[in-house]
Amino acid sequence: MAKAFASQGDLSEKTTSFTEIGDGLYAFTAEGDPNSGVIIGDDSVMVVEAQATPRLAQKVIDCIRTVTDKPISHVVLTHYHAVRVLGASAFGAGQILMSEAARNMVAERGQEDWDSEFQRFPRLFQGHESIPGLTWPTTVFNGRMSVWLGKRRVDLMQLGRAHTAGDIVIHVPDQNVMFTGDIVEYHSACYCGDGHFRDWGGTLDRIKAFQVDAIAPGRGDALVGRAMVDKAIENTRDFVESTFRPVERITARGGSLKEAWDAVRAACDPKFKDYAIYEHCLPFNVARAYDEARGIEHPRIWTAARDLEMWAALQG
Repeated sequence: MAKAFASQGDLSEKTTSFTEIGDGLYAFTAEGDPNSGVIIGDDSVMVVEAQATPRLAQKVIDCIRTVTDKPISHVVLTHYHAVRVLGASAFGAGQILMSEAARNMVAERGQEDWDSEFQRFPRLFQGHESIPGLTWPTTVFNGRMSVWLGKRRVDLMQLGRAHTAGDIVIHVPDQNVMFTGDIVEYHSACYCGDGHFRDWGGTLDRIKAFQVDAIAPGRGDALVGRAMVDKAIENTRDFVESTFRPVERITARGGSLKEAWDAVRAACDPKFKDYAIYEHCLPFNVARAYDEARGIEHPRIWTAARDLEMWAALQG
């Protein structure tokens, strides 16, 4: 392999922020690292996204304890990726919730994703020895379900495939605030290695239709105010389309993966080169776009070995 993945050399500690985005609603952000969300109810707390390890999850817990001493009763996971779910044990929550599609992906590829992510992102897995194993939900749903934290209703919804086939969003109607997971990013590259490019835009449309007042995105700063929300949604759309359209053109004429890579770089570098984790995401994004454009509907499972094979092909 000519060179390592960009993320393997990213070992610097990130500065975290804990931002109130609605009454009793918070976004934990970390300079392009995976975000978490916090929803404080009457008697307990719901956490959205569990971080990659219990050690990282403790940073979220420490922030929660600066604003409430209520117990953490629920952890909601927007999808199955290791960097989002493997810290769940630290919260001690009685309920862990996912879509049924996300749970199926844990069963199908959860261990492979963990192994692959571990070698891609060593910094995020510091303290990995404390991970007890794969994170399994206690409750799954299809379509929509509501959780009541006392009088506060929290709606969990599948609005369509995007970042993965099992994506959900979390909406708090009393504040009109949403937690979108990696369907929406802000000044951070979208990781599309398990994505559905042709569906992503429609899912963004359904999020936009809520006209929410704030979003905690998957990565990047908290989005407060409709202008900032709409800008992030449209930037995310642009990123996804700017990745997929060049690959469609290349595959239509029978071009190679390396040609697709060059075409995506030409389209995306001028607009997104300074986005967080851009260099990390790009090879996986191009590989998945190349598959989808050639008719491979179900994303292939990433393994550490496949990562290296793909990267060698792009470098060649």
